[in-house]
Amino acid sequence: MNDVQNFVFLLERIYTFMIIGYVLLSWLPNARESFIGQTLGKLVEPYLSIFRRFIPPIGGMLDLSPIIAVFALNFVAYGIIFVLNLFV
Repeated sequence: MNDVQNFVFLLERIYTFMIIGYVLLSWLPNARESFIGQTLGKLVEPYLSIFRRFIPPIGGMLDLSPIIAVFALNFVAYGIIFVLNLFV
């Protein structure tokens, strides 16, 4: 069971870093138009759009949805581990 836990946490950590990378790319001019920016956008934007529907940007520029998305992702990862531990 430890291997499954490690795998879930690894996936959660990788996706968290992808979200952080995507946010950091927004600070650089034209970085989201690069190959890496477009690839991260295709992988991360569908997940972030869920939170952007409910959390508007503060002051028109400060977007808190990635922070909430990372917390939710972490919560889901721990929930999956908890449920898997119930069946073992």
